[in-house]
Amino acid sequence: MPSTSDAAATLAHDQAVDRLRASYQRIPVGEPVRLAKRSSNLFRPRTELATPGLDVSGLTGVLSVDPVARTADVQGMCTYEDLVAATLPHGLTPMVVPQLKTITLGGAVTGLGIESSSFRAGLPHESVLELDILTGAGEIVTARPGDDLFRMFPNSYGTLGYATRLRISLDRISPYVALRHVRVSLDDLAPVIAEIVASGTYDGEPVHFVDGVAFSPSEAYLTLGRNSDAAVRASDYTGQQIYYRSIQQRQTDCLTAHDYLWRWDTDWFWCSAAFGAQKPWVRRLWPRRWRRSDVFHKLVGFENRHHLAARIGERRGQAPRERVVQDVEIPVARLAEFLRWFDSEVGMRPVWLCPLRLRGTASWPLYPLAPGATYVNVGFWGTVPIAAGAADGDVNRAIEDAVARFGGHKSLYSDAYYSRETFDRLYNVPALTEVKQRYDPEARLTGLYEKAVTRR
Repeated sequence: MPSTSDAAATLAHDQAVDRLRASYQRIPVGEPVRLAKRSSNLFRPRTELATPGLDVSGLTGVLSVDPVARTADVQGMCTYEDLVAATLPHGLTPMVVPQLKTITLGGAVTGLGIESSSFRAGLPHESVLELDILTGAGEIVTARPGDDLFRMFPNSYGTLGYATRLRISLDRISPYVALRHVRVSLDDLAPVIAEIVASGTYDGEPVHFVDGVAFSPSEAYLTLGRNSDAAVRASDYTGQQIYYRSIQQRQTDCLTAHDYLWRWDTDWFWCSAAFGAQKPWVRRLWPRRWRRSDVFHKLVGFENRHHLAARIGERRGQAPRERVVQDVEIPVARLAEFLRWFDSEVGMRPVWLCPLRLRGTASWPLYPLAPGATYVNVGFWGTVPIAAGAADGDVNRAIEDAVARFGGHKSLYSDAYYSRETFDRLYNVPALTEVKQRYDPEARLTGLYEKAVTRR
């Protein structure tokens, strides 16, 4: 018999879903449909809308955690920060926890999420057992493995609907994560990663987490983490110390499980430097509660709207700059080759490296990674000067071409420049269209190309 608290949570959830459906019906047919939420981790600027968004205000929580079955029922707009807060007391964590606190579970499943457990746990949608989706027809549909909607929903970016509830599998995690920072040459990255993926060990020790940073063409590290129950003094990188710098300074380290999961959020990897937040005197004055990725993202949004830094740079005679914010998946065997091309043609550093491999044998049509193959996510986020005679977007287009040549794939949370023909082929849009016609027969939800490339 369900408890009183479970019954109350179910009632509140049902009421929130009713409000969501009502808000959907209020959006005029023909007008774009978007979520009305306070934060976003997208880097695609979009046209402003006069129409209201979908009311998701009551869909932000964890409905239940089953520590025995190691599952959780979670609302679609629940952030990973709140989800982790609910699971860690049970010694559990989502199978994959994206690096930034305000990424939502629904967003990671309908978009993309990769982290240091992805070499063994795959991608967030692979841990989904079932989910409820508000479709373009305005209906709530429960999708399960074997359903076309379930198979097509990952990486659909809201073109098929929005998740209202997801049941996911959870993974065990220890109170601490012990780290080793192993310096590896570019040519040794692939064989070392392959060894870890195959054995789950390195140098005789288990590896539960792995990611890395390439600081320069001659300096790259893999950070190997293992679950640990040892009560040791853990490092703290939420204060004056900066996590990514410690990779070059220490061979071993230890973090609490909580701090490990959010090690990249405090400084938005290394991007907080753009706001001066890594200068010691600024860091002392900048409150910890505001030193986090969503705050930095809002500062970027302010700049995108008002272009203050760009105008100051122009007055100083500086060349205009192109934003290059991308995550791409490269087959591990081509990683060194891609990084050398990237150093020569783009030159941004550091870059993030994160091995990933689909956990199961299923293929996911809209982001067609090969089951059984190992890839490395290469993440690079910043700006580059626009060379004389070049145009804004040229570097991003060159990256897209290179990723295709190296047999890779690119996520769509940021700018994309593909032609429609190329995009439809790379992201399997014909298969998406077939399913979309069934669940969004009036085409009320924006298409994938329109969202990712034309920025609707």
